Amino acid sequence: MVISFIGHGYVGLVTACIFADFGNKVWVIGHTPEKIERLKKGDPIIYEPGLQELLKKNIAAKRLLFTTSYESAIKESEIVFITVGTPPKENGEADLSAVLNVSKLIAKHLKKGFTVVSCKSTVPVGTNKKVEKILAEHKAKDAEFAVASCPEFLREGTAINDTLYTDRVVIGSESKKASDLLVVLHEPLTGKRVLTDLPSAELIKYTSNAMLATKISFANLISFYCEKVGADVETVLDGVGLDKRIGNVFIDPGIGYGGSCFPKDVKALIQIGMANGVDTTLLQSVDSINDETRANFIKKVKSHFATNKSAGKKVAIWGLSFKPNTDDIRMAPSLSVIEKLLEEDYTINVYDPVAMDNIKNIFKNKIQFHDNPYDAVKNTSALCILTEWNEFKQADLERVKSLMKHAVILDGRNIYDKETLKKIGFTYISTGRQPVV
Repeated sequence: MVISFIGHGYVGLVTACIFADFGNKVWVIGHTPEKIERLKKGDPIIYEPGLQELLKKNIAAKRLLFTTSYESAIKESEIVFITVGTPPKENGEADLSAVLNVSKLIAKHLKKGFTVVSCKSTVPVGTNKKVEKILAEHKAKDAEFAVASCPEFLREGTAINDTLYTDRVVIGSESKKASDLLVVLHEPLTGKRVLTDLPSAELIKYTSNAMLATKISFANLISFYCEKVGADVETVLDGVGLDKRIGNVFIDPGIGYGGSCFPKDVKALIQIGMANGVDTTLLQSVDSINDETRANFIKKVKSHFATNKSAGKKVAIWGLSFKPNTDDIRMAPSLSVIEKLLEEDYTINVYDPVAMDNIKNIFKNKIQFHDNPYDAVKNTSALCILTEWNEFKQADLERVKSLMKHAVILDGRNIYDKETLKKIGFTYISTGRQPVV
């Protein structure tokens, strides 16, 4: 097939590369010439394991093409995927301006004959109907089309594997012709096929992310209990997760969820519920608990320095991306932690394997950037761990202790064994577990 993707972020670029690798001719349309030129040269712009190799392979095979021209791509495409961002507005509602704007551009270049326009962007119920109306208003008379909702379920850091070996392929459309074409395109992928209507497909993505966010916030709520009553959250949740009805996936306590999906999708689902007269108390609690986990971590940092006046106010932070194996810092815990500590005049050293350039764009010279984790901890009085990179799990902690002014670790991800830290001689403050002093 010949297909097009509008947008080259984590969803658009990864999915485009995979479908090109299956032998399709794939166009990727962007709006920034500089980025398109970088992509043409095999620079994926974003960090995702394995993506650059897949990108270069399919560029060399001439199956993957990048352009700013809608005309050249849309006119020969059988399927057009919309994969632009839907960031949150101030009230939490999804901003659909990019989706609706590109819909007009697609409409103007639809070919004579039949084209499927499928939205992979995460959008509220009813959005695809708006897209359908725009296409009908702006298309040429001899162009036929059908809209579909085909949400993605990839995770940054494991996006290629998640796309190839997905649990499900969701296709929502009122057109059997569109559904059949999308089923054929997705034949090489694993997973159960869920063929449904537009509203159900649109809601499946929001519901999935909200459920995962709920599990994370629930785990963090239990960690608050454990810290107060002297229990160990790891033991508690391990015991709970052995129940097959519950399981042990996504009930890990820590410093909360971040990224481009969970925060905005929970807020958007709250807005959708409120607009339709649904009680959103549960989702509002999920959102507020996530904020509380970050506030609780910052309180621990401040409390440590308040009770150790000689420590000064110099801290190291390991981990800036919202999760490992990505350079994405959108809604990352590091942003709020750094911001709050700067307000209190802390000196902050930071290190992350891939996300430092993105953080530099925000904080500039307000914090100190280091090329390795050991330089970052020199002469600091506390080490804050905000992302569970494997590099940190395998760090030489004896060396870390020797470099620090005060041997204190505040672990927002519970990556270390308490007894190990105790033997080395650290004060170790983790999440939902009693501190080692």
